[in-house]
Amino acid sequence: MNIDINCDLGEGTDLHSCDRDAQIMPFISRCNIACGGHAGTPAIMARSIENALQNNLKIGAHPSYPDRDNFGRKSLDIPQTKLLDSLCEQIDRLENIAHQLGAKLDHIKLHGALYNDAESNREMAKSITTLFNKRYPSLKVLGLANGAMQLTAPHKAFIREGFIDRQYLSDHQLAPRSLSNAVISEIERCLEQATCLAKGLEFKDYHGGKLLFSVDTLCLHGDNPQAPAIARQLYQHLNTNGVSIVR
Repeated sequence: MNIDINCDLGEGTDLHSCDRDAQIMPFISRCNIACGGHAGTPAIMARSIENALQNNLKIGAHPSYPDRDNFGRKSLDIPQTKLLDSLCEQIDRLENIAHQLGAKLDHIKLHGALYNDAESNREMAKSITTLFNKRYPSLKVLGLANGAMQLTAPHKAFIREGFIDRQYLSDHQLAPRSLSNAVISEIERCLEQATCLAKGLEFKDYHGGKLLFSVDTLCLHGDNPQAPAIARQLYQHLNTNGVSIVR
C-alpha cells in the first residue's frame, strides 16, 4: 500500500530554519511552502524550493490570511475580494520563484485559521476553490478529507488530507482544539492513527466511537521541535506495517 506525507515548511524566520526543514524532507513526499501571508521571505522560499528539489518532493503553495503578526492563526474579518487578491499574490510570489529555479508547483494547501474557516464554511470554500479552478487550473487542492473544500471542488484534482495528531469527531471533522485532548501528544497513538488512515482501517473518534475513511496524504506538522525525529519514526513505522511513501 502507498501513502503520501505532506509537511508545512518554510515557516521559519531565517535561512537556518531551512536547514532544520531539510532534515524532514527525506521522510516525506510533499511540502507546502509558506509564501508570505503568515511567514516566508523570498530567500526562505528559494532555499526551501532548492532543498525540495534535492529531495525530489512535490512542491505546493501554503497561503494564509495576510497576518504575519498572528502567524495566520487568527480568523480575519476581511472583504472576500481582499482575501482572494491576497491568496493570488502569495501563490504568484512562490510560483515566480519556483519558475526561476526550474521548479513547478504541484498543489495549494491553505494554512492555519484560513484552512479551518474554509473547511467549516461552504460559501468561503466555494469562493476559494472557484478562484483556484480559474486562476491555477493545473494545481491540485489539498484539504481536509470529507471537508467543505473537497465538496466544493468536484472538477479539481483534490488531495484528501488526514491528521495523525488530531482527534476526529463522529462526522469525520477535526475535534476543535478548544476540547481537551483534541491534540494527540503521544507518539505511539499518532503512529497508530497514521497507519489506520493510510490503510483505511477503523480507529476511535473523540468520544470513543469507530471511524473508517481513507485519505490520500498524511499531515506532519513541521513546526513541532521534534518534527525531524517524528518524521523518521513515521516513515519507519509505516514501512514496517506495509505502507510505502509515494515519491
